[in-house]
Amino acid sequence: MPNIKSAKKRVLVSRQENAANRAAKTALKTQLKKFDAAVAAGEGDLEVVYRETVAGVDKAAGAGVIHKNAAARKKSQITKKLAAAK
Repeated sequence: MPNIKSAKKRVLVSRQENAANRAAKTALKTQLKKFDAAVAAGEGDLEVVYRETVAGVDKAAGAGVIHKNAAARKKSQITKKLAAAK
């Protein structure tokens, strides 16, 4: 456990940031699963779910939750799934 005041503060701040990053990553995974379920079911407007998923991936990459190349890879994968579903 840190003794210096600034080190104590860093521990608290890093815990908050860790929780926020974990929540953002979980939200991204949920959105990706929602897209996969929509494609598998073939129901509803896939374009709307696709746009929401791409926006979620971009938001995660912008916040630094995932790397920009990982975001590009995920967007490519879901685009291929959308094209195959049509």
